[in-house]
Amino acid sequence: MITKAYSSFFKELAKNNNKEWFHANKKRYENDVKIPFLELLETLVPVLNTWDNRILMDTKKALFRINRDVRFAKDKSPYNTIMKAGFSPGGKKSELPGYYIGIDAEHVHVGGGLFMINTVELKKLRNHIAKNINGILSITNDERFVREFGQLKGEKAKRLDKSLLTTAKKTDLIYNKQFYAMAEFPLEPFYASKKLEGEIQNHFKVIAPLNAYLNQAFE
Repeated sequence: MITKAYSSFFKELAKNNNKEWFHANKKRYENDVKIPFLELLETLVPVLNTWDNRILMDTKKALFRINRDVRFAKDKSPYNTIMKAGFSPGGKKSELPGYYIGIDAEHVHVGGGLFMINTVELKKLRNHIAKNINGILSITNDERFVREFGQLKGEKAKRLDKSLLTTAKKTDLIYNKQFYAMAEFPLEPFYASKKLEGEIQNHFKVIAPLNAYLNQAFE
């Protein structure tokens, strides 16, 4: 289970984000951070797999590396101060709808939907929305979705195909280039508690209808 030691590691890493400190505290990372996080993922993935059997059961393939890609970054700190995982058909970097979990020193970040989509697939999805406007609005306007996630997020295009302008009058979601929801809640109340697993699953349940709707565009 994730405990206070998990948070302590990341708080210290934030102040000492260098290879020397990390290697000196590698055992702490393995025992207090990586192992508990993977154990949490092990409780989540079987449930997600029942909703979409294309989601891989191998939790290690869902896990993002703690090492940062600093090749094009101004911040050259070598490590992330958060553990992240993505569950999508085809793996964590898939361009298909999926689920996301990230836990840093103080917060749990839970979400899902479509984070990456190419131009061809985006056209399919927009056409799907145009033909099924009520479907996406019933999901994003649902009382529980609004309570847990607020509104659907994503970068928006400035221009739109003329054939979709009628749809735009009914919902500006047609302008989206990403379609995802994200929530954040404090970690501390869930230290050493199985309730964390349940809280994350409850958020994922709200995401599931969104993913099902988005997947219909690519069938």
